[in-house]
Amino acid sequence: MKRIVVSCFSIIIACNLSFSQEDKWTSSRPDGHAPASIMLDHSHHKGEMMLSYRYMPMFMCGMLDGGVAISDNDVYNRMYMSSPQSMQMQMHMLGMMYAPSDRITLMVMANYIDNDMNLESLMGMDFSTTSSGFGDLAIGSLIQIINKKKQSVHANIGLSLPTGNIDQRGNTPTMENIQLAYPMQLGSGTFDVVSGVTYLGQQDKISWGAQCLYTYRIGENSFGYALGNKLIGNTWAAYKVNELFSFSASTSYEHYGAINGASYEIEMPGSMMPMMMPMFNTANSGNQRLNMGVGCNIYLSEGIFKNLRFGVEAKLPVWQKVNGIQMNQSFALSTTIQYTIQ
Repeated sequence: MKRIVVSCFSIIIACNLSFSQEDKWTSSRPDGHAPASIMLDHSHHKGEMMLSYRYMPMFMCGMLDGGVAISDNDVYNRMYMSSPQSMQMQMHMLGMMYAPSDRITLMVMANYIDNDMNLESLMGMDFSTTSSGFGDLAIGSLIQIINKKKQSVHANIGLSLPTGNIDQRGNTPTMENIQLAYPMQLGSGTFDVVSGVTYLGQQDKISWGAQCLYTYRIGENSFGYALGNKLIGNTWAAYKVNELFSFSASTSYEHYGAINGASYEIEMPGSMMPMMMPMFNTANSGNQRLNMGVGCNIYLSEGIFKNLRFGVEAKLPVWQKVNGIQMNQSFALSTTIQYTIQ
């Protein structure tokens, strides 16, 4: 993790030493925002407000042991009664940003989540579990530190509020109305502090950026556990084709810590739930992943739809390592619509 953070800051220092233009960085161009999967990447001028909608589906298929793909029989041989086949998570996110000054931009983000997991039991029965509802609410601020020579640095400070339900329930072939596995829950159940730094740079036709965000969980939730802390490191570069269109490439490193504690209901004395499927066992939590992404942005700078922006980005994992046995992430897509009111 330390190497990722150091690499991000090395990019910032190198670009500061090599750039000589005196103009300020600006978001008023198609590549003025980061790729669609990256949030909290840009600030606003005093009095500006931005409304946004994001749709982010993510797909998982098959199982990994560490970093190696394994079969259903391998899962059953570990004494689990069911093996996950595929999972799809769909997130709809509404966001608002407002700048009371040129230095400070405030933000709030709310999301709605749909989860669908397909499994196969040891006896060959196919079944599925689903969950849906509002997730955790995020509030925060972006504090401008530097904006000169077409480069910008701002601090990210935020708080995630535990509004997402963590008692989603469903039926399995062996038990009814049970608390679903940890990945099927809609929130963390804890107050989470988010902190980080974002760097942005521009030239006439290209732009680039680096961002590190760290999420720290405070205490444990009402069921007696806490999700692991999270580190996300993003780097990206974009090429402005014209005043309307740009395309981008990105890399992201994700580190999710293991779950601390365990749900009182799942780990109750005599419970067989941890052996029902791998995701009921906290030993199978926590992972690292390196993703590569490609995307494009469209920005309308004039006319009746001035300041309307569209973005899309597709991401594939190029390397994954999980604790224990977990599902393999196969593909993620991010789409966004953003409108700035000046």
